[in-house]
Amino acid sequence: MNGSASDLPRHRAIVAVDIEGSTTRTNTARAQLRSVLFEFLEAAFLAGGLSRKARDAFVDRGDGALCLVRPVDQAPKTVLLTSVIPALAVLLTRYADEQPDLAFRLRVAVHAGEIHYDSHGPYGEDVDIACRLVDAPELKRRLRETSEPLALVVSQEIHRSVVRHGYDGIDHSAFTQVVHIRVGAQRLRGWIHTPAAGQSGDGLTA
Repeated sequence: MNGSASDLPRHRAIVAVDIEGSTTRTNTARAQLRSVLFEFLEAAFLAGGLSRKARDAFVDRGDGALCLVRPVDQAPKTVLLTSVIPALAVLLTRYADEQPDLAFRLRVAVHAGEIHYDSHGPYGEDVDIACRLVDAPELKRRLRETSEPLALVVSQEIHRSVVRHGYDGIDHSAFTQVVHIRVGAQRLRGWIHTPAAGQSGDGLTA
């Protein structure tokens, strides 16, 4: 066999987040947004019971972040959808109420797959998939059309292995297949979370 252990892929659940409309902000405002974003990500993951032992350090994406969760029993993928993302939505809502001039919203993508690492950080096809999903025009449009604090898309892998089974706290009917992305020669799909009319965006249940 060729290659060392450091060349081998490692499985991770992947959460990619991106700040809506960050390019319209001044650099001073962006600095504030970034500080609050990473504070909220830390709080949301802790609210889901995912301490730093269960995940890698957050990866800075300039106007967003990449969050990688290790495959341990204490960190099932369901927790991302039932606890972490809803906690993040609550934090964003409270911040908007308390600091309306500094409020911001997020696009969020959840995927899972194989990750490689080098001295510059994580990379690989599954990282590309998560980043394509969070930047998908359909997700951007979804956030523009809603008053919710964030817009969520899950990959076909997360939809197949988690969402469609309707685990406790996850309403599979609230995910609609509307995202199509290309990664190389592949055409892949994603499902956007679309709460029913009158349903709070703080959770993923009906």
